[in-house]
Amino acid sequence: MAALEARLTGAGVVLGPLEALPGEPAERARILRTVCGALRGVPLLTHGSGGWDPAWAPDSPVVLTVPPPSPERQAARWLHALDRVTGTGTGMGSGSGDVGELARAVAAHRLDSAQLRRAADVAVRTAALAGRPVGPDDLRAAVRAQNGAGLDRLARRVEPGVGWDDLVLPPATHRRLRELALRARHRDQVLGQWGMRPGGGRGRGVIALFAGESGTGKTMSAEVVAADLGMDLYVVDLSTVVDKYIGETEKNLERIFTEASAVNAVLLFDEADAIFGKRSEVKDARDRHANIESAYLLQRMESFDGIAVLTTNLRANLDEAFTRRLDVVADFPVPDPGQRLALWDRCLGDRLPRADDLDLGFCADRFELAGGSIRSCAVTAAYLAAETGEPLTMRQLITAVAQEYRKLGRLVLQSEFGPHLADALAV
Repeated sequence: MAALEARLTGAGVVLGPLEALPGEPAERARILRTVCGALRGVPLLTHGSGGWDPAWAPDSPVVLTVPPPSPERQAARWLHALDRVTGTGTGMGSGSGDVGELARAVAAHRLDSAQLRRAADVAVRTAALAGRPVGPDDLRAAVRAQNGAGLDRLARRVEPGVGWDDLVLPPATHRRLRELALRARHRDQVLGQWGMRPGGGRGRGVIALFAGESGTGKTMSAEVVAADLGMDLYVVDLSTVVDKYIGETEKNLERIFTEASAVNAVLLFDEADAIFGKRSEVKDARDRHANIESAYLLQRMESFDGIAVLTTNLRANLDEAFTRRLDVVADFPVPDPGQRLALWDRCLGDRLPRADDLDLGFCADRFELAGGSIRSCAVTAAYLAAETGEPLTMRQLITAVAQEYRKLGRLVLQSEFGPHLADALAV
């Protein structure tokens, strides 16, 4: 029917996307040969994300590679889609914002035409319900809503709820995180338009390593970067990836990388040295398989087009070949007394009532705790205060610290607890 109408009207036929066809090669080839035979003599345009297999049809087509749109072009597409939804022709549906602001809001996101139109519709309706013009936050939320559920089955989705002001980190670490966000936002321009991508089949992905002791803020920092980019954070559960059967771990990782490339998200491999560890001398079949697994990961990380963060408690555990392929490496040291004071104040917040005897300076100076442990102490102390119905006291805070020390296997010493030792030993 399509062939007949095209011949009668002098039109062509558009077929795609090709990846929607059956995945089995013989069946896909049979369908395409049938279609091409029926449309012989009619202009035929196919489209898809992959290449063309010569076995699909008697004639090979002219293959044109379409580069991803520049940030400016993407901004123009957004403006057109938003105007199309509202019919105002004023840009952003209501005249708010400018092209530069819009381009910055969506520069790191990759959407096809259908996803962009749906996201524009969501952004306009979200802003209309709130009675305000469409803004960058509406666009980011609408983009996240276009992420499919495929990656949800392989990783834990975290919708970012923190920002740069929530981080307490050394200036050098903070700069590395800003650099990661900058690379993710401008990778299409630098690697695509300016041709700065090296050869060897490497993708346009951005890979970072966060190294530091447990509780120093690595996962939270990944969440902050994702929030800055307007993306979700997907935390890979390594228990669902590593498999005792040969070849299954690689298959699980391939599914994760494939799904992650198709969504606008930051992929987090927590405790990454479990699968990105050093290769060893081959002494038996298990060593050989472990090295093959590492080699696969090296190749797959190079061809990855998304944004990934690896975290490790011990940087020396990672294979040097992995670290050479990293774009950003950020070290997370144990906080110093000044940073610990800021962490204590930040974790207790401004809504928890505090008694006059609360001495956060003493806690910051005496107790060498990472941010995660300080947060745990703050939450425990808040429960103790809630039980009494009174403002938080120093004794309750010392009790919480002593409980955290015992949980960490540390001794409660006079040199650290000083005049509060009796309260600590009473726990």
